[in-house]
Amino acid sequence: MFRISDHRVSDKAAQLDADRAHLLHPQHHPSEHLDPQIWVAGDGALITNSEGQTYIDGLSGMWNVHVGHGRRELVEAATAQMSSLAFASSYIGATSLPAIALAEQLSAIVYPSINAFFFTTGGAEASDTAFKTARFYWKTQGRPEKVTIISRTLSYHGSTMAASSASGIPEFWEVFEPRVPGFLHIESPYPYRFTGCGDGITPGIAAANLLEEAILRAGPDTVAAFIAEPIQGGGGGVIVPPDDYFPRIRAICDQYDVLLISDDVITGFGRTGRWFGLEHWGVEPDIVQFAKGITSGYLPLGGIGVSDRIKAAIDAAPAGRRWMHGFTYSAHPVCCAVALANIAILHDEGLVERSAQRGAYLLSQLRELEALDHVGEVRGLGLLAGVEIVADRATKARFPAQAEVGKRLRAELLARGLYTRVLGEVICLAPPLVTSVAQLDQIATILAEAIPAALAF
Repeated sequence: MFRISDHRVSDKAAQLDADRAHLLHPQHHPSEHLDPQIWVAGDGALITNSEGQTYIDGLSGMWNVHVGHGRRELVEAATAQMSSLAFASSYIGATSLPAIALAEQLSAIVYPSINAFFFTTGGAEASDTAFKTARFYWKTQGRPEKVTIISRTLSYHGSTMAASSASGIPEFWEVFEPRVPGFLHIESPYPYRFTGCGDGITPGIAAANLLEEAILRAGPDTVAAFIAEPIQGGGGGVIVPPDDYFPRIRAICDQYDVLLISDDVITGFGRTGRWFGLEHWGVEPDIVQFAKGITSGYLPLGGIGVSDRIKAAIDAAPAGRRWMHGFTYSAHPVCCAVALANIAILHDEGLVERSAQRGAYLLSQLRELEALDHVGEVRGLGLLAGVEIVADRATKARFPAQAEVGKRLRAELLARGLYTRVLGEVICLAPPLVTSVAQLDQIATILAEAIPAALAF
């Protein structure tokens, strides 16, 4: 029988040969998998590879290990639930105690107008669920022509066909075309690079007004929803919108009867210093989608929450025209039990508040990098930050692709003990919410050394 303990990496080359022969990786290409890390252990904000080298986990795994690695509480929650009930269907006519408790818990911490939840196994399924729910809602209102979903360039909403069609990064869909119809894109509110302002109008309002223009071009009677990440992380390189952007977006959605979907997959559960991202601007969505931090990545879980009016519409639909949606692993009881334990840790240890405080501290340390010749902008909110590297600060010009600046940056960061993601030429940081002040200082020091070293060519 196979046991992990029998396969600790004594021969890395043999293990990687097996990996290359039998595994397809996300966004797979063998040229980028020549000497990958084999991760074998984690503790708090640290991860250790098969050769015994330890690194600061600068991206919390995949933006998701909020409470840190090695939390016995989450292991014990999963073990206890598996011991009593490992699986139960959540289809109509059945439920489980962890699912009920988690939905009730979420109603207390998610946006006030949202009190009903559906659980998936991840963010992409949550996106598809949100799109279907928006279209279903308008059908129940006698407006079946409202089907179009508007999203933004540089957005990332997942890798299913519909979620990738909504994502605003061509690389995610162009090799799989044709895309799912019914998706439009507008420009992102990218303060460092946004060029769409007119006289007497702020960049935030100008960027938001692009939504109104798109709705009017498509026809308000055809647009079902607008989906946006409070902070664009997975595709945009941690783009923080101007403070007046989302209030204007909410007003436009209300004016034209368009649902607002908040993609809080990265920004939910304390990452930005609030439980959910739009809280920073006093805005409530009609649908929220979440994943990642709900279990700190210990088990796969995602989902959506819907406003009271959408829940009422779903409940009022005739049986023959019901919300015909679901997955085998919706509301998996073990995943829900781990989520409950994870949320308890976030509460009990004050990690949401700590994210705000330590995020502000990290940002203050990172801003000192703006003295370096090629640091164009440092930005962030909570423990979510981006450092954008440019060829020329005056013009904001990017380096040519052949310079491979992203690859150089990754190598220099790794050599100094920081494992994180570089999107294009933006160094992204989202360390666990338990990261110590000393480790945050170390992150800033590593960047201060790694950036000049990477650009010494």
